[in-house]
Amino acid sequence: MTEGPSVTATPGDGLGASAARGAVVTLAGQIAQVVLQTGSVVILARILTPRDYGLYAIVLVIVGVGEIFRDFGLSSAAIQAAVLTRFQRDNLFWINAALGLLLALLTFLIAPGVAAVFHEPVLTPITRVLSLTFVINGLATQFRAGLNRDLKFGRLAFCDLAGQGVGLTTALVSAAAGARYWALVAAQLAQVATVLAILAIFARWVPRRPRRGTDLVPMLRYGISFVGAQIVGYAGNNLDSTVIGLRLGPRQLGLYNRAFQLVMTPLGQFRSPATTVALPVLSRLQADVARANDYLRRGQLAMGYTIVAALAIAAGASDRVVDLVMGPQWQAVPPVFALLAIAGSLQMLSFVGYWAYLSRGLTADLFRYTLVDFALRGVCIAVGSTWGIVGVAAGYAIAHAAEWPLSLWWLGKRTVIPARELYCGAFRIIATGTLAGGLSFLACRVLTGWADFPVLCVAALAGIGAYAGTAALCGPIRRDLYEVRVLAERFLHR
Repeated sequence: MTEGPSVTATPGDGLGASAARGAVVTLAGQIAQVVLQTGSVVILARILTPRDYGLYAIVLVIVGVGEIFRDFGLSSAAIQAAVLTRFQRDNLFWINAALGLLLALLTFLIAPGVAAVFHEPVLTPITRVLSLTFVINGLATQFRAGLNRDLKFGRLAFCDLAGQGVGLTTALVSAAAGARYWALVAAQLAQVATVLAILAIFARWVPRRPRRGTDLVPMLRYGISFVGAQIVGYAGNNLDSTVIGLRLGPRQLGLYNRAFQLVMTPLGQFRSPATTVALPVLSRLQADVARANDYLRRGQLAMGYTIVAALAIAAGASDRVVDLVMGPQWQAVPPVFALLAIAGSLQMLSFVGYWAYLSRGLTADLFRYTLVDFALRGVCIAVGSTWGIVGVAAGYAIAHAAEWPLSLWWLGKRTVIPARELYCGAFRIIATGTLAGGLSFLACRVLTGWADFPVLCVAALAGIGAYAGTAALCGPIRRDLYEVRVLAERFLHR
């Protein structure tokens, strides 16, 4: 049987321009989403309780595992494939849709078991309602993958922003009406339903019936290894929440979860779209290793001197950040927030390696690495949990401190990467970030009688001053910042 024509053309020399335009529109969309989310955190933290967030967080861990199986790595496989036919795309759509329906039914059935494990009967209806997300996201998977493969970053950014806006509006209205944890559930469903509707409109294709004889073996092989890596990675990322939920209860988990979300949600809002832009571009550079490696090197610098810089300054000013954003009922959060901000910074040092694994089809190697990573993180979190949520956060940060150099070493054994440049760049980023965080901390301690907002402004200026000072004194850091500035100017002029 014929496989049908390719659904996309392979970009040629316009990859740089496409990446630049994609970075601009994606960054703009993510900034808007961060603003929306920050506003919602400020308001919802004053309406909902730590217990409300804790109950929701428990179910999200389970839903997150299911989402990995629902995708089955097939969205990344569709993006990474050199050629994707119409028949392949149709079959991938129905596979993801069927997986979504199957997972929804399974989650509905196991909901009472979830409630029994955590001794919280209300988890049964929460889990069952949230199981609908599998069906909705299963239908959306290949619509999103198609837009990503075609480098339609503006449309993707609009979908995510619209979904975020509808979801947050739903949460605020529901919370104000006294819905408690159901406000968070309603927001999640409203968000994914909105995204599906807009993706389907933008995709401009209607899936046809499945076709037998269509070769999906390479994509399924890619997907199986990717799922293995994702499952292990997700389990490692949620070990902290699972341990806290089982050992310390929903209230402590709610406190930890708010700190985690305050750090990791904005971080994810920039990291995920960066992958959205990088993966299709790097996948088309598999035959041009030198050019691909230059993308990796510049990607590390761009994230290190922007995202890591912001996290370092926020970690130093954690008391004031939490007090301003979340209010007085979250006084236990600042030390957890600071440690998680450090962990998030360390994550970014080797994140470009994740792009290399996916774009070069090294998902089996990624799976093996994540097994090692999982074991290391599990030990650190288990030991740290002896000292409560602060100990868990410390264990999480220590694990990432050990993981980032190991990750680059592991990848360098399996493909050609600019290892020396990435290590040296990471050390410069750590040094400047540490200084910026220290000056931010000192500013907050000196200005004890000031209100939160002006203190945070001074702390930010102190952190920026650290970068300016190190650039003036250190040539390599000065060159790094110059290159980041050139990249920013190039993007803004696209």
